[in-house]
Amino acid sequence: MSTTIATPDADEECAYCGSRLFDHDPICVRDCTDDCGSPTYFCNYACLSAYIDENDMTTGDACKWGPDESGCC
Repeated sequence: MSTTIATPDADEECAYCGSRLFDHDPICVRDCTDDCGSPTYFCNYACLSAYIDENDMTTGDACKWGPDESGCC
């Protein structure tokens, strides 16, 4: 799976709170299960975490693991 990496514009805003990315510690996220679409930018991990929580993006997407099992998925 190949992607192109590019620096966002200086005025690019956070997908969650609307703050300017480069006023903070920006994070770029791509959904690479669907052709690595356009990147989504967040100004920091707190906004990324809030976005994930508010959109229920973790439900059903994690491996099932127990402390007695070896390995993961």
